[in-house]
Amino acid sequence: MTQKTGARTLILLRHGQTEWNANDRMQGQIDTDLTDLGRRQAKEAARELVSHKAIALVSSDLKRAYETAQALSEHSGLEVVREPRLRETHLGDWQGMGDVEVDSLYPGARLEWRMDATYTPPGGESKLEVGARALPVVQELFTERRDWPCATMILVAHGGLIAALTAALLDLPPQNWPALGGLANASWVQLSSHGPSIEKPGWRLDVWNAAAKVAPDVI
Repeated sequence: MTQKTGARTLILLRHGQTEWNANDRMQGQIDTDLTDLGRRQAKEAARELVSHKAIALVSSDLKRAYETAQALSEHSGLEVVREPRLRETHLGDWQGMGDVEVDSLYPGARLEWRMDATYTPPGGESKLEVGARALPVVQELFTERRDWPCATMILVAHGGLIAALTAALLDLPPQNWPALGGLANASWVQLSSHGPSIEKPGWRLDVWNAAAKVAPDVI
């Protein structure tokens, strides 16, 4: 089969709201469910993103991401492929704690974590490690999916994972990773690859933190 040519579009969608998001608790890889609002957010994002006519839909295997991906599947007819490497950052000892509790037990640590991609929460992963874990998922799709040029793929994951993967794809220096801020629930990032090969993919950041509509996460 002849290799198609043209830009590859990649959309990275964050899952809808969970109770833990609403209550400022640190989920990490703890498997939590969407709220009713989160499910509505997922459906709104799906209605918006179906216009991209994606050719593949890959999701973190954690429930909050997979359920969000299922909303896209219902609109697009694409099967959701589960991918454990797209799980959220493992936050180690912080998982399950509220932000206030972490700040009390580890003063200044959350700020250091946000500002330093090499910082590792106790027992957890650094942002650099998360990016290195997720990057091969995209590289494998680049190699294996000869129909990707001139087409779109959607990955459904988590805010920290998406920021780390985006920084890794763009090959940003670690000190510049904090330039990519947080993502709202059910918002997405769009990148496009214009390079000639997997060795020189030429990734560009087209869209950051887009949403089906501008609305607070908690109504």
